[in-house]
Amino acid sequence: MSFFREKETEKKDETKTFWFGKANGLPEKKRAFINDEPYDIEEGETILNFIRRHFGNKAVPTLCDAPNLDPFGSCRVCSVDVALKKDGPVKTLASCHTPVGEGLYIYPDSTRVQKLRRNIIELVLTDHPLDCLTCEVNNNCELQEVAARVGIRDVRYPQGKTHLDRKKDLSHPYMTSDLSKCINCFRCVRACDEVQGQFVLSMAGRGFDSHIIKGSDVSFNESDCVSCGACAQACPTSAISDVFESKSIVFDKKVRTVCTYCGVGCNLEVAVNAGKIKSIQAPYDAAANGGHTCLKGRYAFSFYDHPDRIRTPLIKKNGEFVPATWDEAYDHIAGKLKQIKEDFGPDAIAGISSARCTNEENYLMQKFIRAVIGTNNIDSCARVCHSPTAIGMQRTFGTGAATNSIIDLEFTNCIMVIGANPTDAHPVTGAKIKQAAMQGKKLIIIDPRKTELVKYADHHLQLRPGTNVALLNMMLYYIVKEGMEDEDFIAARTEGYEEFRKSILALNIDELEKLTGVDREQVRAAAIEYASSANAMSFHGLGVTEHSQGTYTVMLIADLAMITGNIGRRGVGVNPLRGQNNVQGAADMGCQPYQGAGYLDVTIPENHQRYEAFYGVSLPQHAGLKIPQMYDAALNDKLKAIWVIGEDMAQTDPNTHHVLAALNKLELFVVQELFMTETAKLATVILPGSSFLEKSGTFTNGERRIQRVNAVVDPIEGTKPDGQIIADIMNRMGFAEPDYDPDHLLDEISGIVPFFAGVKWKELGDNGKQWPVKLDGTDTEILHLEQFTRGKGKFQYADFRESEEIIQNGKDYPYIITTNRELEHYNCGAMTRRTRNVDILTDDVLLICEEDAKKHFISEGDMVCIESARGKVDIKAHITDEVKPGILSSTFHFPEIMLNNITSSVSDSEAMCPEYKVVACRIRKSKGKYKV
Repeated sequence: MSFFREKETEKKDETKTFWFGKANGLPEKKRAFINDEPYDIEEGETILNFIRRHFGNKAVPTLCDAPNLDPFGSCRVCSVDVALKKDGPVKTLASCHTPVGEGLYIYPDSTRVQKLRRNIIELVLTDHPLDCLTCEVNNNCELQEVAARVGIRDVRYPQGKTHLDRKKDLSHPYMTSDLSKCINCFRCVRACDEVQGQFVLSMAGRGFDSHIIKGSDVSFNESDCVSCGACAQACPTSAISDVFESKSIVFDKKVRTVCTYCGVGCNLEVAVNAGKIKSIQAPYDAAANGGHTCLKGRYAFSFYDHPDRIRTPLIKKNGEFVPATWDEAYDHIAGKLKQIKEDFGPDAIAGISSARCTNEENYLMQKFIRAVIGTNNIDSCARVCHSPTAIGMQRTFGTGAATNSIIDLEFTNCIMVIGANPTDAHPVTGAKIKQAAMQGKKLIIIDPRKTELVKYADHHLQLRPGTNVALLNMMLYYIVKEGMEDEDFIAARTEGYEEFRKSILALNIDELEKLTGVDREQVRAAAIEYASSANAMSFHGLGVTEHSQGTYTVMLIADLAMITGNIGRRGVGVNPLRGQNNVQGAADMGCQPYQGAGYLDVTIPENHQRYEAFYGVSLPQHAGLKIPQMYDAALNDKLKAIWVIGEDMAQTDPNTHHVLAALNKLELFVVQELFMTETAKLATVILPGSSFLEKSGTFTNGERRIQRVNAVVDPIEGTKPDGQIIADIMNRMGFAEPDYDPDHLLDEISGIVPFFAGVKWKELGDNGKQWPVKLDGTDTEILHLEQFTRGKGKFQYADFRESEEIIQNGKDYPYIITTNRELEHYNCGAMTRRTRNVDILTDDVLLICEEDAKKHFISEGDMVCIESARGKVDIKAHITDEVKPGILSSTFHFPEIMLNNITSSVSDSEAMCPEYKVVACRIRKSKGKYKV
């Protein structure tokens, strides 16, 4: 009996019920027939999808089809017989790209279709190596599977001219190819085009000479490949693969977890063999990433068992680290904390949590600092990088999180990206934005640099760093001036508009044009584009928040959404791109000194009483110290101890000399880390934590999606999950805390964080839930559907103010350097520098335009001395058109450069977020230092 006959027998009664639906009082459905039996059809589906929906994914064999690619029809293996009526003339069609129509009679497994499929596969096999037993994809090869499915036992055709002599390409740190195994299905080309949008792969030649090439027929390493691995995952054979043989079935288990790098929240499927991580792929059913991820998520995992991992607690004695047992380390820390608390009070102690840790670990850390130590001196890098987003959106909307979901890119008509470079910093979201732009959706880029997305943009407003407020005010001015406000939305759902409107109309456009360096007509055109689009959504990143006016910039972005009515439905909204994997979660859990878990203000009596009742201890009611204030307090001998988890402030915080001076004054400096970072070197005690691959919990991505992180392997010997370390020290300090368990902790969190009310570990499933989650488990894709969290949205006006950095130092230091991130690395690079990513991008460089380079006699690769009012660094020049004259840009991924020696202590006026994006400097060619 054929596949279909078996399935038809099982479904016969059910389909008869569907067929006679109208007689039973049910609405009549459109139907087509499979082997003469009726089945309902859905709008817009192909014949292949129609058959698979009723009979499963294995019902029709395919070779050129993939879950995340558009129908293509190159292999013809999916062909089926189709007739317009029963017993009518039959035509053979490729089912993958042929729409199903009402009343069609489809025969997926007819005799002549089976014969056709066998013929196709036999022809393919005449030009394919028959080395299945030694091939890396043996028993996971789609060609092998389809050959068996169609009944190939031998190949009737003689072997003629072949391509079996094609050489392997092993030039790349990750990507490999053996094109002797290529079947010309185009899946790799389409993955590169349709998923990543990189257009590196293509088909050259004609007829028998058709073959895949990279770039202009160069090696993987010489091409513009960004190592995302989409082609390798799409390839049905091993023609394109990777050094980890990620399609091999040689593994003991696969574990689904969530990536540790950026805020996209990519799901990963991790293969484990003999207790070691073998490879990673991206599950196609993942809501956050849909079968795609970047080179960091897919390939940069080998840091987890790198020889540099710290594998025992270390206590500094006489300036040297000495190995210790966990009990010795805990006793030493607990004793010092008790002594400092007794001598100087609880406010002499502070904690810094981590956006790289799980929600549960962040919750425990703030609970430890507040309930056990007795201070609100708790902060995290989440507040350091995105507090202006939280404060700005809380003031305008009432909630400081993304209003919409990434899926809304499918429904929008216009995308505005301001102060973000998502193709580097949030690659999967960046690829989706790129695809949307290539499909005709309007794209506005507001950025001092020509980022990759600029070449796909309709508008690029290349403003001077630090003038976001001025430029957004110009956009709002033109929207009001042109009468493009959404008056109904403003009247029904907002407040404060009339006063706001008066302030906008009073702006001096001449002055703002001069300040931003952007022609007013360009701004006007972009404003009209945004306001006239049926649905417009915005994305912003650290190029918005890391400014002295970061909070005001966020409020103006919110104003743009409200004035045009782009809130509360599909395809619109204000969507911050979170820099690290759990920035959203760390803030949600209360790792900021003025708000506890769930963003409740700790200084408000009713919130204070609620927290005290929940934790069962007396808590402080005054706000604690933010990280910059911690440094000042340490230098003033008021702060004696800091406990930090997974943050390398000595390399990544601004004004390095100031940071080092403060950390060196501490009596107790506890660092939980994976590696001996620049910050760990300054510690008095180091506790070895576990990586994301070695522990469980949840991360919350940038679209408020709470997802399960599942331990893939056991913790490296000698290390512990960060949450267990905190639980251990809480018990040592006399506070009864159970062992770290995300299930138990989520139950506790749901009792104090209102928007986590219905979050249960066992109910999160593979794709998690987007908060707020109701008690019944219902989650929320879109916020502010009918009203804002604060009731009515509040328009907030802000005048432009020049950065103090420019006012104080601009005359002596005429250049502006802004910081950015590169695709291959992440933050301080502690993890990625211990993977093959470092073979792709080996150092930080200075982006400088040709005009400025000529002024200073600088050539490509020359070393350049950059000097600010704080210090100087030497860095290699890269001459580019990405920046305007007078503007420079660089990264701080490598400790050899320590770029933050030159950044300032200027910060956002409302949130104290450091102003990394505006640094006044001067440059010269370094004396005697040239590219080797």
